[in-house]
Amino acid sequence: MAEQISTHPGEIGPNTTMSGRPVETCYTPDDIVELDYETRLADPGEFPFTRGVHKEMYRKRLWTMRQFAGFGSARQTNERFKFLLERGQTGLSTAFDLPTLMGRDSDDQLSMGEVGRCGVAVDTLADFEMLFDGINLGDVSVSKTINAPAAILLAFYIATADKQGVPRNQLRGTCQNDILKEFHAQNEFVFPPAESVRLVVDTIEFCTKEMPQYNPVSISGYHIREAGSTAGQELAFTLGDGLHYAQASIERGLDIDAFAPRLSFFFNSHNDFFEEIAKFRAARRLWAHYMKERFGAQNERSMWLRFHAQTAGCSLYSKQPYVNLMRVAYQAMAAVMGGCQSLHTNSMDETICLPTEQAVTLALRTQQVLAYETGVTNTVDPLAGSYFVESLTNQLEAEAREYIDQIDEMGGMIAAIENGYVRREIADAAYRYSQAVERGDKKLVGVTDFVHEDEKPIDLLKIGNDTESQVVEDLQKVKARRDGAAVKTALTRITDDARADRNVMPALIEGAKAYATVGEMMAALEESLGRFDTGQIS
Repeated sequence: MAEQISTHPGEIGPNTTMSGRPVETCYTPDDIVELDYETRLADPGEFPFTRGVHKEMYRKRLWTMRQFAGFGSARQTNERFKFLLERGQTGLSTAFDLPTLMGRDSDDQLSMGEVGRCGVAVDTLADFEMLFDGINLGDVSVSKTINAPAAILLAFYIATADKQGVPRNQLRGTCQNDILKEFHAQNEFVFPPAESVRLVVDTIEFCTKEMPQYNPVSISGYHIREAGSTAGQELAFTLGDGLHYAQASIERGLDIDAFAPRLSFFFNSHNDFFEEIAKFRAARRLWAHYMKERFGAQNERSMWLRFHAQTAGCSLYSKQPYVNLMRVAYQAMAAVMGGCQSLHTNSMDETICLPTEQAVTLALRTQQVLAYETGVTNTVDPLAGSYFVESLTNQLEAEAREYIDQIDEMGGMIAAIENGYVRREIADAAYRYSQAVERGDKKLVGVTDFVHEDEKPIDLLKIGNDTESQVVEDLQKVKARRDGAAVKTALTRITDDARADRNVMPALIEGAKAYATVGEMMAALEESLGRFDTGQIS
């Protein structure tokens, strides 16, 4: 039967995917009649990498188990890092509080009441030194979920490694640093889109030359999906952002094969098991073709789409929170069967608060059971050849191509942001899903159905006001003992380098080592780059 390809899959109902794509009662060879194995699938580790970027995948090496962690002060988060490493976590993932995400210091009036609440508060290099106290940065891969001030936080990380004596070429990890998706979904932007992308390219250029094992950007669909997009929109807009970064880096003068192997991706793993797996497979195939055909990549690794997955935070509910454990387990299995390189499993209480130690341990154990007890790691891409999964993969690929073509016709991703196209598409999708829930066509266990009123509350992690007071006090002590002249010199260099269109990373590292604050360095950049006015979005 012919596949119906549409930018909008359609109304969401009982017999559709979560995105509204109709699901047939049964799938047969007729649904994949045009699927040629050699050109569309191939073996794992072979172009176009539909079946995975590595030949042996998890038989040779498991995915990195990387639980998101960060709350309160750097000292408190350091303790949580060590707790997770002791329990078998294999990589660190750092969550920052809202002031840090917005590039504001903890003593800023606009930060009051938010310091350390949704992640760790970071103001200066002193916080990073405490964050990784007793943790050798040469031994552990570190992910940082930060965007607008990403270059500054990367400078803190580099300066900390320098002080530890770890060579920069040994540093491993990822900086999310995907500012375009902030304009689509999460709204934690500061500078205008084009100027923001310039900072991303600065980090790509710097890391390409000095940190060859480090991923300077994690092109993120996660937050696009959390904002309500369909699976196809998440796929299309994420790859569209990646294509924009690649083009901007080439225009800077970088060779595609010099930087593309270190681009990484970050996807949401949602509830629709088969649609999610198909999305991951389609993503690899699309990226490989775009890298080869649009940019002329020659290095096979430039064509690899390596991705981190996180289970869907927006699928978790405060009602019957233990049910979230089951949601997360199925979502994690979809990510693994889709071939992720690293994985974060949400804790059952993350919709209510930052995770307790018990909740985060259960989330980590979910990954460990999946890895060591279920047998899903024994073979690569076990659903390959499934009429249903291959049909879904083809449909999602075609939908994403249609979206990317439309964005190209508009003049690229910046134009699509400024005319409001991406936001409108996501908002429309979110509305269609909410309607399906309200109609009862999509049931939510323990929320819309199977509800009971006698729930017992679970233990919650609470961040007290004393944490904020302590963080502010620590910041004031750093300001009092640092060399004010060195700070001023460093800040002037940041502004001058940004204005002269020089790569700002060396100046930011100098500022970090002078103990300039996040807010001070953001202000220095703003003098040259300006601040984005949301009224510019149509």
